[in-house]
Amino acid sequence: MLQIDNLTKNVTLVDKGKVADSYLKRLKGLIGVRELPPGDGLLINPCKDIHTHFMSMPIDVLYVDANNRIVDIDAEMKSWRFGRRRWKARFVVELPSGTAARTQCQVGDQLKISIS
Repeated sequence: MLQIDNLTKNVTLVDKGKVADSYLKRLKGLIGVRELPPGDGLLINPCKDIHTHFMSMPIDVLYVDANNRIVDIDAEMKSWRFGRRRWKARFVVELPSGTAARTQCQVGDQLKISIS
């Protein structure tokens, strides 16, 4: 189980997420997922860029560096798009669309990643 807290904003972004840290899990990502409820999310590691091909919903994407700081955000990324490569990113967090705006995530925010 994955939990991600934005320490800068004192808000929980993910409380029942998953981790994609193998080739097959990263390849599949959220393909085939029809709904991503609030509190769900996917951490893809390692990852510097993503695509939303074959996805049925828009998502928010946080690009995060090795120090768990947000280095960029793709908010409300629609299906069939490519995200440009973020060289400073070590991993990405895919969230339900609107989460970044609702929680006021910004570049530079410090995240706490907990995996149990």
